[in-house]
Amino acid sequence: MRARIAKVTPLGAAERKVLRDSARMTDPVLQASINVIGTSDKVSQALEVPADGVRRLHNEANRWTAVEDELRTMLHGVAGANLVRRRQIALIAAQAYKIATELARDPANAVLLPQIEEIKRLRRIARRKKTADAPPEPQEPER
Repeated sequence: MRARIAKVTPLGAAERKVLRDSARMTDPVLQASINVIGTSDKVSQALEVPADGVRRLHNEANRWTAVEDELRTMLHGVAGANLVRRRQIALIAAQAYKIATELARDPANAVLLPQIEEIKRLRRIARRKKTADAPPEPQEPER
């Protein structure tokens, strides 16, 4: 897919912001500015771009905006479907744990005990709060 898209340039957040801010222009102002290029050969020569070239570039940008919107919609759809899959997996895993816990109560299913204990250990680790992420406790002012 990337090979089909010309000039794919990865940009950082700061670069995107600068470009987005510098590209802000209302459509009427943009069209009037392109008309200035078409009206004066001197302006066109100074820019080294004919008005038709700028119009083609503007049309191309509009078409790519439509592609961008479609890709964003598709990405959100894929991400949503993956969240549903992960939720389904989590539900199945929780059910497996509960069933195994019940089955392990019978000595005939003792083979499940080490796995249940490992799951318990991993769950305890996952529940621990990281000390670096905890906000400091507010201190009362001295009197």
